[in-house]
Amino acid sequence: MKWQRVNNTFLLIPAILFFILIPGLGIVLAILESVRSGETITFQHYVNLFEGKRFMTSFLFSLIVTSISTILSLIIGLGIVKAFSPLLKENKHKLLVWIPMLVPHFVWAYLIYLLFNQSGFFSNVLGLTGWIDDRGQFPILVQDRNGIGIIMTYVWKEVPFVTLMLLPVYTTLSKKYNEVASLLGANFLKAFWVAEWPFILPVLVETGAILFAFIFTAFEVPQLLGVTSPQMMAILAYDWFYSGSWSDRPLAFASLVFVGLGIGVAMWLLIYITNKKRLHITKGIGN
Repeated sequence: MKWQRVNNTFLLIPAILFFILIPGLGIVLAILESVRSGETITFQHYVNLFEGKRFMTSFLFSLIVTSISTILSLIIGLGIVKAFSPLLKENKHKLLVWIPMLVPHFVWAYLIYLLFNQSGFFSNVLGLTGWIDDRGQFPILVQDRNGIGIIMTYVWKEVPFVTLMLLPVYTTLSKKYNEVASLLGANFLKAFWVAEWPFILPVLVETGAILFAFIFTAFEVPQLLGVTSPQMMAILAYDWFYSGSWSDRPLAFASLVFVGLGIGVAMWLLIYITNKKRLHITKGIGN
């Protein structure tokens, strides 16, 4: 048994070395650049971040867009799995839901742009049918200050991922819990809350955490569908880094380090709470 543990630890060495040498080294260098001013160490760059309106505007905008995209993706994905889980057990129906996962985010963003911009497909259709007289009457849904185009892209792209994560739960979920709840007089919502929600909550939390971390730090979709102000965090850091002013580069590193650490701590807490919840459910079923 002891030899097996040593052997398992030895197998982890390549992955540990890869993390230390590539992303780990990049993280260390980013932290050093965020606290360095010439030959001295200072946290003034972080102070400048929170004193500047541009960072806080970008942070709040990213938080709102990411939260809306994540919540809508989880709700729609859960609804699809709950309504069509018997059909989605068949491979031919799974493909219909998972095909969007094969297409890169940038491609979906470009499709959203072609369909929903003021000179795009839907604008032309409404003009031909007489619903609008001029393209300018079509609502601004892409490259807008509210991030509507960004949200539509991520919801469209991430719903299949949510179904992928939730489908195994519904595949293995016993119908006995719903039947017992119904016999005890529970309505549809009450039965869902008692018989299904405890089992899908840990998966929803983990899936939501993955989506939130990805969307909050993504670059390509906001770059195509966003505006110059407000900006998503990745676009702001990119602008600071390539602005041509050396004084802005520490701000880029400081913003990335702050966001990275914040998301890392939040993910650790969510995983910790989720694992406790899953362990509690497992012990309850075992007893």
